[in-house]
Amino acid sequence: MISINNLTFGYSRRKILYDNLDLELQEGNIYGLLGENGAGKSTLLMLIAGLKRPHHGTVDVGGHYAADASPEFLREVFFIPEEMTFPNISIESYVGVIEPFYPKFDVTAFFEMISEFGLTPDMTLHNMSYGQKKKALISLGLASNTRLLLMDEPTNGLDIPSKSQFRKLVAKYMSDDRVFLISTHQVRDLESLIDPIVIVDSGKVVFNETLDSITEQLLFTTADKVEEEDVIYLEKGIADDKVVAKNTLGDISRVNLELLFNAVLSEKNKMADTLSTSLKTKNHHGI
Repeated sequence: MISINNLTFGYSRRKILYDNLDLELQEGNIYGLLGENGAGKSTLLMLIAGLKRPHHGTVDVGGHYAADASPEFLREVFFIPEEMTFPNISIESYVGVIEPFYPKFDVTAFFEMISEFGLTPDMTLHNMSYGQKKKALISLGLASNTRLLLMDEPTNGLDIPSKSQFRKLVAKYMSDDRVFLISTHQVRDLESLIDPIVIVDSGKVVFNETLDSITEQLLFTTADKVEEEDVIYLEKGIADDKVVAKNTLGDISRVNLELLFNAVLSEKNKMADTLSTSLKTKNHHGI
C-alpha cells in the first residue's frame, strides 16, 4: 500500500532529517509511529500526505506518488494534524464542504461518531475547545473511508472517556483495505490498538515489528525472573527493576511500549542482534 524508498528530507542543507529512509506499510494494519521529540514524526506524516516534497526518493501510496498530489491520490488520503484551524461555520456546514472531496465519505457514520463524542451538528467549529475540534476531525477522518488515514497525536486534548471512545471507533472503522498510521508519544493511550510498531531515530527506521513478533522474541518482565545474560535493557524501579530480555523459553508477556521504546533507543545493537538472531533461527528451522 505505502512504499517509501530512499527518502531524503531536511529543513536545511546542513541538517538532514531523513537520509535514505525506507519503509513499507501494508493494508489492514494500525501502525504506531514512535520517536523522540524532534525525530521528525510529524514531518514524515506530511511527506506521506504530500504536504511536503522530499529532496530525493519517493513516497508511493497505492500507485500514486505523494509529491504529485494528484486528485486520485488526494481522495484516498486523510491527514489529521496535531494543530487545527477551522472556519467560523457549523460542523454540519463544514461536512458539506468536505464530503465532495471523498467519494466514499459516510455522512451517517460521521454524525453517529460526533454524537458518541458528545458533539452536535449545530456547534460552531471556530468556537469549540481544542479537544472538541480534535473529536470532530477524528470523526471526519474515520468517516472519509480513505485507504490511508494519517493521525498526528490524535489523543492530545482528549479526556480519559474520550480516549476510550477513540480507541473503540478506530477499531470499528478499520478494515482490510485501509492503513492507519498514528504518530504518538502517548503510548499508554494506544497500547491496545497500534500494531505493528515503527520507531524512527536519527533519520532511519530503527524498529518495525508486529506485536506477535515482539512477544515471540522479547520478554517484558522483572529482573528477578530472568537470567542476567538474557537481559537486553533494564530500567530501575522503586519496587522492581523492569527489563526487556531475550525470550529464550518462548514465554508470553504483555508488551510494555514505553519499555520497548526506551530499549530500542538505548540498546540499538543488542536489540538488532536479538531480533536478527531470532529471525535466522526461525529460517533455519523452516518456520
